[in-house]
Amino acid sequence: MKKYLRVPAFVLAVLLLALSAVPVSAEGYTNDMEPHCRALYLLNLDTDTVVYTYNADETMPMASVTKIMTFIVAYENISDPENTVINTGENFYYDLMGTGSSMAGLYMNEDLTALQLYNMMLIPSGNDAAYVLAEYVGGTIEGFVEMMNQKAYDLGCRNTYFADESGLSDENYSTARELALITKYAMTLPYFSEITDSTYYTLPATNRSAVRTVYTTNAMLNQNMSDGAYYYAYTRGIKTGTTDAAGYCVVTSAVKGGYSYLCVSLGSPTLDSAGNDINTRGDMLDARALYEWAFDSFELKTVLSSGEIIADVDLEYAWGKDTLQLTAASGCTALLPCEVEPSSIMMTFHLPDYVEAPVAKGDRVGTVTLSYAGMDIRTIDLVAAESVERSDVATVLSKGGDMLSSPWFKLITVVVVVLVVLYVVMLVVYNVKRSRLQEKHRRR
Repeated sequence: MKKYLRVPAFVLAVLLLALSAVPVSAEGYTNDMEPHCRALYLLNLDTDTVVYTYNADETMPMASVTKIMTFIVAYENISDPENTVINTGENFYYDLMGTGSSMAGLYMNEDLTALQLYNMMLIPSGNDAAYVLAEYVGGTIEGFVEMMNQKAYDLGCRNTYFADESGLSDENYSTARELALITKYAMTLPYFSEITDSTYYTLPATNRSAVRTVYTTNAMLNQNMSDGAYYYAYTRGIKTGTTDAAGYCVVTSAVKGGYSYLCVSLGSPTLDSAGNDINTRGDMLDARALYEWAFDSFELKTVLSSGEIIADVDLEYAWGKDTLQLTAASGCTALLPCEVEPSSIMMTFHLPDYVEAPVAKGDRVGTVTLSYAGMDIRTIDLVAAESVERSDVATVLSKGGDMLSSPWFKLITVVVVVLVVLYVVMLVVYNVKRSRLQEKHRRR
């Protein structure tokens, strides 16, 4: 019979859940904050653990957060951004003039490298720089937008659509969850994190202009913006966006004490019900509140060690051994509330009724799913802790026992018994008749 060597007591689990200051919902943990945003998504980057969600799968406009994908597509289609010189042309000026959108101050027919355009697009959120990159890479803006949508699909985004390269159009939409997926990918690419973590960029003199400096739109990075109202010292990038339809939006990351988080904040209103401007950046306030909560409330805990024996399973065809011990194929470190002990992690085993010898050490036998309060943490393979040879004697005895207990053998046995009984009855009847005949002959 299977034995589980490390199963937490039910009472202990219930008690810990009841006392936990940070309960979990269907996905992530609950927080008593009142969001400014329509959607929020907080991800621990060290463990890929979703820590908090709020309308994370609701589609909505994303404004200039769009430029994260613009960078991805541009970077992947320009082989040498430091030395690729791009002339800005004139189309960007006439297409964007009068839109009132954020610009990096590019000049017509100005020569810049692709890397310089990355900086001018991501730091001051320059729609002009995004336009120039898109036109260069895609041939046309429409061609580039097709590439953006294809890349989103390739990354697994099914609720994201791009209508332009800058986010100026309110037809661009995504979800907080999918923007986190896109951003995580962008963070793996060279230049991206370095650029988006910068508070300013100084563009060297070009063929059209002297040296000039542009500044970040992200007040979480710059203590001198908005009187420091949104500044958070541990912030790392990434991208802001604002339109009346999208509201205030920001995607950021934060690093503190060896822990890394990514937060997507979408849809903090820019207008009140009367149509008056709202100047409070609720997106940044929400992001900062979530970071402070996460850094104070969670820590990494080892809940399972590699090689730890945690279960056994019935073993067949081995001599003198009827169970096989199982160990974890790999360890597991989970992000948990600080007050939660690893012993409160629940284990759900997925094992066969038995295994047959021979078994080699390290053979995969089953899995165990680790969970906390109904939220799956990870599924880990369970492997044989030792090698076990097959015993011919045990095999014969076991197969013999199997044969004796099989339905067919039982049926045959019943038939044989019935036939024997019939034979005995017939023999008795025959002997009785024979005795009577013999008695009859003697009387004559």
